[in-house]
Amino acid sequence: MAETPNFWKRAKKAVRNFFFPPAGAPRWQRVLPYATLGVLTLVVLSAGAYGWEYTNSPTFCGTTCHTMPPEYAAYQVSPHARVACVECHIGRGFIAQRITRKAGDVQHIIDTLFTRYEYPIFAEKMRPARETCEQCHYPAKFSDDSLRQVVHFQDDEQNTRTAIYLALRTGGGTRREGLGRGIHWHVENEVWFVATDPLQQEIPYVRVVGPDGEERVYIALDAEQTREELEAMPQVRMDCITCHNRITHNILPPDRAVDMALWRRQIDASIPYIREKAVAVLSAEYETDEEAHAAIRALADAYAEEYPDYYAENEAAIQQAVEMLLTIYDSSVFRDQKVDWRTHPNNIGHKEWPGCFRCHDGQHVNPETNETIRLECNLCHSIPQVVVPGEIEPTLPLATGIQPESHFSTHWIALHREAFDQTCQACHTVTNPGGTDNSSFCSNSACHGIAWQYAGLDAPGLAEILAAEHPELQQPPVEVTPAPSGAGELTWDGQIGALFAQRCATCHSAAIATGGLVLESYEAAMAGGKDGAVILPGDAEGSPLVQVQRGEHFGKFSDEELALIVQWINAGAPQN
Repeated sequence: MAETPNFWKRAKKAVRNFFFPPAGAPRWQRVLPYATLGVLTLVVLSAGAYGWEYTNSPTFCGTTCHTMPPEYAAYQVSPHARVACVECHIGRGFIAQRITRKAGDVQHIIDTLFTRYEYPIFAEKMRPARETCEQCHYPAKFSDDSLRQVVHFQDDEQNTRTAIYLALRTGGGTRREGLGRGIHWHVENEVWFVATDPLQQEIPYVRVVGPDGEERVYIALDAEQTREELEAMPQVRMDCITCHNRITHNILPPDRAVDMALWRRQIDASIPYIREKAVAVLSAEYETDEEAHAAIRALADAYAEEYPDYYAENEAAIQQAVEMLLTIYDSSVFRDQKVDWRTHPNNIGHKEWPGCFRCHDGQHVNPETNETIRLECNLCHSIPQVVVPGEIEPTLPLATGIQPESHFSTHWIALHREAFDQTCQACHTVTNPGGTDNSSFCSNSACHGIAWQYAGLDAPGLAEILAAEHPELQQPPVEVTPAPSGAGELTWDGQIGALFAQRCATCHSAAIATGGLVLESYEAAMAGGKDGAVILPGDAEGSPLVQVQRGEHFGKFSDEELALIVQWINAGAPQN
């Protein structure tokens, strides 16, 4: 016990002599304390730098905290897989600013230590997109249209592949350069909105500020608040994250994940009904992951029982499909964190989630003008072109801006079914209108036959607005009076010209000239269209006009009228 004070005395004296050598000590002894402090300082700084870099790494962010597996799994296969998490969640800037921002996240550590959080977790505070996204994605740069291919597989035995092609109108650019169009118009222009829920899925109020400062306000017809109440609520300016909210952490739903695996040949598309069975087993509800894994592995046994010959020859392909489905399940369902593909809304698109239709649903109306935020199939992309197996050279319809006056109505999508008539074929093919067999422009399975649950075409009050704007569409269809068939000579100037004027001039006028054919005058009718003459005097059966009228054609003569046309042509098609 007596030696303890002596030990501390000796230690204290040694430290004092080390840092403050006595007079007459050798030079190395006087330099040693400074060298030691320099080395210690260097070690501390190096360790701090390495610690800073490590705590900024995606590995640290994704694996240290037990709440992060869903986000980290999605991040690793995202377009931003080589962008560090802190680039978006901390942002760039002077090191002192970044340290201060990171220190603010100490609250997350406290919440984790004391379990002060609930699953599922939603991000509440993000750096402004103009300080993160726009550091790489410069919105003033104009992006041209780009071709997109979306591949789907059907739920039939052959897992038939179909592809949807469309031109994506990305747009962007600054107004001073005459640009600022397309999807990225929303970023280059001032658009404010009010969301009534934390995830910004319900947006009843939109305010657009034009280049001249003029404001246009749009309010959803099904809004539960008055305009005054909405304008008193906090308004958010639209930016990249308003739409690209899950670009780095998106979880695909089962049907899209299976389609992707089939497209990439990670699952063999020759396996009978594999698309249907895979989507069903991934979409089912399970109590535990073990139960889900067992159900997925049972697919192999099902094929061995239902398709024994196929299984015997393709066991490896089926086992590979099972392993891929296990991978899809494990990367899309996180039971501990209560996260799957249905948890976090993805605002890109307008099918699984409201997305674009939060505003572009056709029922956000300007109270002064009754105009809406346009719901247009070709506003942000071209009309989808569905390509079925065996189609060699599909044609992608691209809008040129030349269109009838009716198409400029902001209600056009809500109106086009009622406005459909023979004039449509001046620009479009119209076989099986409203159908889904992709036989024409008006029979598009990418548009029709789909329940667009987030479109607001049935919003309360919209029918009254449409009726007031287009009263002619609310009237019963007017019956066309049959052209006289018993009066006048059988010449163009007698009866035939009147027939063409009544039945054909709507589409085959000089203004529209469908197919290059004008039937308003005798000279134009005899000249024919871009494919040549349609009336061959003396040869009615050989005349393309008669052949078309006897086939499928939108605007047709009655049988009696066509008989007169045939008689006139066989008589030499006289003018007078």
